[in-house]
Amino acid sequence: MLSPDELIKLLSDMESDRIERTISTHNTDKFCEAVCAFSNDFPNHKLPGYLVIGVDDKTGRIININITDELLRNLAAIRDDGNVLPKPAITIQKYDLSAGSVVVVEVFPSFFPPVRYRGRIWIRNGPRKAIATEAEERMLTEKRATSFRSFDSSPAIGSSLNDINVEIFKLIYLPNAIDAETLAANHRELKQQLGSLRLYDVVRDCPTQAGILLLGNNPNYYIQGAYIQYVRFAGNGLDSDVINEQVFSGDLLTTMRELDAFVKNNIENRPISISSLQEEIVRAYPFRAIRELLNNAVMHRDYESNAPIKFYEFNDRIEITNPGGLYGVARPENFPHQNDYRNPVIAEALKIMGYVNRFNRGIATAKSELSANGNPAPEFQYDQPMYFGVKIFKRPTI
Repeated sequence: MLSPDELIKLLSDMESDRIERTISTHNTDKFCEAVCAFSNDFPNHKLPGYLVIGVDDKTGRIININITDELLRNLAAIRDDGNVLPKPAITIQKYDLSAGSVVVVEVFPSFFPPVRYRGRIWIRNGPRKAIATEAEERMLTEKRATSFRSFDSSPAIGSSLNDINVEIFKLIYLPNAIDAETLAANHRELKQQLGSLRLYDVVRDCPTQAGILLLGNNPNYYIQGAYIQYVRFAGNGLDSDVINEQVFSGDLLTTMRELDAFVKNNIENRPISISSLQEEIVRAYPFRAIRELLNNAVMHRDYESNAPIKFYEFNDRIEITNPGGLYGVARPENFPHQNDYRNPVIAEALKIMGYVNRFNRGIATAKSELSANGNPAPEFQYDQPMYFGVKIFKRPTI
């Protein structure tokens, strides 16, 4: 945090884009927009920005304001109320200067730009705030890519090796990821082994987001939306009675295995006669199609969102939706022929563990399986930036 002398010097610089002054004590929108803008660090200062409450923006003079506990609590709440995402890194301090008292919110540049306040990207444009243009948003995204190639490869700040299920890593993941001969000759320490698979950030000495998702003892503690919500409805709409509901959470390696077993045992099937002496078990939906579409949701979802993957079974269809629209070079006009990976480490892990046989084949495989089972063609919802969805319809003859 700034020393009093450093603060006085910064307050005197009326043209700085690292400071915002205000005399308001109740304008939460203004505070959050400033925090969002400083988090994005559009000028790439790689230094904190400062929201100073109690100083006139036009004159730079300190105005004696009433600094209450409520004001300090409201400022602290900006970090955790979910309106500024990804969560900002801030510190708050009251300064008693000779000219009066002020409150300073120190905002650190985000590892994960672009940062949004209620869906809008705010940046500093000189000494003023502005909503980012499409070009500026792309620049922020590219800036993020220079720090970390993806969210899942970025460090899970605040976590430690104690948050990782080492037994699952050693007994299940590592033998699948590394061939036996190399593994036998490998005498590196655990953190180095995890780091070589992009599951641990050895520089920052903490697991990566992928490490938490794949091997975490409690992934939801760090990534709130990292679960799958299954609901079985009695009818064809959300207003129908709920017959069954279940949440799949925990490390992804265990969750995927549990999800496979659940789909096999709970999706409707029944015998039909194919001759006077023979019956055949048919499924309302082919297992492999559901599996591929769920794998697709797990692989491509936006893990920065607090929303879960939704796996909803209605009387006439199944709907699977995940936060995060088409990513990278994938666009509505080239879907499903062009693909890109929002979470390349997760995608690699699913391939290693056999949940994905070939990259960029999941949609095609699901469509083929549905057709072979006698189901209508699936309907995809891919024109929205914030989510991706698919509807698959029950086989008519079951």
